[in-house]
Amino acid sequence: MKRKNLFLPVMLFVLVGFFSLHQPLIHYFIGEEAVVSEETKNLQETERLKSINNKIEKGETLFSIFSKYGLRTEDLFEMKNASANIHPLRELQPGKPYSFVLDKQNYINSFTYGIDDHTVLKIDRVHGCFQACKYDIPYQTRILTIGGTIQESLIASFGQEREDYLLALQAADILAWDIDFNTDLRKGDTFRIIAEGLYLDGEFKKFGKILSIEFINNNQTYNAYLYERDDKALYYNAQGQSLRKAFLKAPLSFRRISSHFSGSRLHPILKVRRPHHGIDYVAAKGTPVSAVADGTVNFAGYQSGYGKIVIISHHNGYRTYYGHLSRISSEVRKGRKVLQGDLIGYVGATGLATGPHLHFEMRQGGTPMNPVKAKNVAADPVPSTQIAEFRKLTASMDQIFALAVFYDTKDSERKNHYLQTALLSAVSSSGGQQNITVRKN
Repeated sequence: MKRKNLFLPVMLFVLVGFFSLHQPLIHYFIGEEAVVSEETKNLQETERLKSINNKIEKGETLFSIFSKYGLRTEDLFEMKNASANIHPLRELQPGKPYSFVLDKQNYINSFTYGIDDHTVLKIDRVHGCFQACKYDIPYQTRILTIGGTIQESLIASFGQEREDYLLALQAADILAWDIDFNTDLRKGDTFRIIAEGLYLDGEFKKFGKILSIEFINNNQTYNAYLYERDDKALYYNAQGQSLRKAFLKAPLSFRRISSHFSGSRLHPILKVRRPHHGIDYVAAKGTPVSAVADGTVNFAGYQSGYGKIVIISHHNGYRTYYGHLSRISSEVRKGRKVLQGDLIGYVGATGLATGPHLHFEMRQGGTPMNPVKAKNVAADPVPSTQIAEFRKLTASMDQIFALAVFYDTKDSERKNHYLQTALLSAVSSSGGQQNITVRKN
């Protein structure tokens, strides 16, 4: 009797436990659809998928990648058709990341490719068909304050990483009309930069735009402020005058000058004294050469001692000459318009040259002139109707320069310190008038 009484509660307990753990079975018997939590669905879906993550290798094509992983060529052709008008899949660059998500049958669920530092191509299988789209990488923008001292060159003073190099190039481009970063630099020159830092999932990825820069060169201070108007991001000095001028100070970003403008120079090959109506810039073969001003190509080809040369005509009778090129850009030919900073060729040693360098000349009305002494007219200043807004911006930047800590380029933690958003807003709204302490994280 006691065993019988004990048996009933035990069976009841087992049955309750069984049915509570097997709710789908209960629903099946009573004709209701089983309820599966979202987490369970996601887990089941994840278990059915696998991924491939890699980077494009030199010489690889999407076809060779499909062959390497044993993927279906039918999917390849369908994906090419889907992305044809978005981003052609033949335009894959070495070093760029890609990933596939596959199901158990090795069918492609999705394909992702990093086009550049800003944009991603995504191809998804939707209801059996591939659909392609491009989207911007969702970076978080933070404001960094960085400073340094020139010891050898601008590049060496910014750090060893790729992003440091690109920031140095950006700084040189901004001040290229006022400072020649080879001939003008002095040991001990200093710089301070307020720049955007772009982060993904809290990790620094790259620098964005430079918002303002202060550069002290040979005891002279140069300031630049980014101000956007007419959908253009332009740089001005504190008075609202444009930093952009008619001529760049040099046709190369970084180089050293081997021969200056001279009325008499011993020619290194001919061994005779003759005028040297230009400046020779020593640089590695293949270094890009840029047009120093807007103009029209007057000549692009080969000329005796100059070797491969590009001659550009500018306003007011100016002409510039770029000689000893190893190669002329395919876009550059007689009659073609070029803009200041456009690529026109590459440094070489063609013609009468002892080694790779760029021979640069400037003439006005056919008369040779020293490029360093050319009259340089600035572009339009900030319009008078916007000068009040511009001054408010410069006051905000000056407030940051006055109060923020500028982390040295040699400090490995410099990209982990940024201005607090709330404090930035306070500085902006104050117009630089309040005493606000700017702290770092």
